[in-house]
Amino acid sequence: MEALRRITRRPIRRRFLSSQAFDPPPAAPRRRVVVTGLGMVTPLGCGVGETWRRLVDERCGVRALTPADLRMDGFDEATVMHTYDQLTAKVAAIVPCGKGEGKFDEEQWLQSKDHRSTSRFIAYALCSTEEALRDANWLPTEPEKKERTGVSIGGGIGSISDILDAAQLICDKRLRRLSPFFIPRILINMASGHGPNHAAVTACATGAHSIGDATRMIQFGDADVMVAGGTESSIDALSIAGFCRSRALATKYNLLPQVSSRPFDCDRDGFVIGEGSGVMVLEELNHAKERGAKIYAEVRGYGMSGDAYHITQPHIDGKGAILAMTRALEQVLLHLFSGLHPNQVDYINAHATSTPLAGDAAEANAIKSVFSDHATSGALALSSTKGATGHLLGAAGSVEAIFSVLAICHGIAPPTLNLLNPDPVFHDGYLPLSTSKKMQIRAALSNSFGFGGTNASLLFACPPT
Repeated sequence: MEALRRITRRPIRRRFLSSQAFDPPPAAPRRRVVVTGLGMVTPLGCGVGETWRRLVDERCGVRALTPADLRMDGFDEATVMHTYDQLTAKVAAIVPCGKGEGKFDEEQWLQSKDHRSTSRFIAYALCSTEEALRDANWLPTEPEKKERTGVSIGGGIGSISDILDAAQLICDKRLRRLSPFFIPRILINMASGHGPNHAAVTACATGAHSIGDATRMIQFGDADVMVAGGTESSIDALSIAGFCRSRALATKYNLLPQVSSRPFDCDRDGFVIGEGSGVMVLEELNHAKERGAKIYAEVRGYGMSGDAYHITQPHIDGKGAILAMTRALEQVLLHLFSGLHPNQVDYINAHATSTPLAGDAAEANAIKSVFSDHATSGALALSSTKGATGHLLGAAGSVEAIFSVLAICHGIAPPTLNLLNPDPVFHDGYLPLSTSKKMQIRAALSNSFGFGGTNASLLFACPPT
């Protein structure tokens, strides 16, 4: 033992085979990233075309919540009704289901033999992904092309309804009846787990972070094509009850569901919980050109920040939002700059959720701080599409990123529904859109901010010539 102690007390002499350092790594080639495919499942409809048409037509996907929407299949009717009566919020933005056009086909995506291990949030992601891949015409069969394709799809919460059902089995002493697919059904990474995958979980910023992270994977050369987005299915008893207890949900308009989500309006009193999925196909520019892909837009910037101010609300001056937007505009990644001045941004899809505390006003202040005279001149179009879709939580960032891309493609800035009495933070020509506006949009910014102070901004621009 004494000999061992003497050895361990001796100073460690590091021996190097050579004192000469390695040469610096070679300069990375410039890899630009473009959007070549889109897919969506939202409360406005199933599919990009149906959702976009209803959005610009100023339709609303919010409706009254019913006891059947709580997804309490393992409970008796008395318990379901008691739970429903206890909820202070009685509105939700629910994906329309059925067999017709614009409906989510539950029989195909949830009830078939191939989807026994698939919970609803995963099914929404799979449905959106199929649409996006077909839209991009990217269905590779060669192993090398598959290996250069990755997936970055995250979720905010996962499948709380499956957890509730499993807990009920414990209470009923029937645990042996627990499905062997229980764990795969609740894991958030299983939405992306059907391919080489990455799964972000950053609350309401999840969708944006998933797209931004996927962009960087392509820029760093990890992949040539990425399937990226967010998904969520939180219309269930426990999720709604939790948000009710935190006083985050709208309760004042239970009898008028379609006016309950009102971002930036003085009479807002909380967000409307929603569900759905948004997925886009991202691709390295030259790869897309070589195969003749249709290009919707280019990803020009991705900014992140963490303000760590409060669990659920941002600082009133919007420091975190300012950092995220500024970093998206001035991003330096592999010596890449967004190359855009704030005055060149034509449209902003705001995160504004309709919460009465600091959220909407803080974001409005942050936008005015970053864009200054451009914001007050009337040239910068601003809206929050959550008036139409509700708040899709982990899917919000990706769905709204798709709205930003479509705004560029179609030259239409979508509206903020139910904006009748704008917050006093708006003045001197600085005002969100309350109706759709036809205009040239060459660059659009999409904001997403999540609980815990996690923030993300995505900057898109018209396709490169």
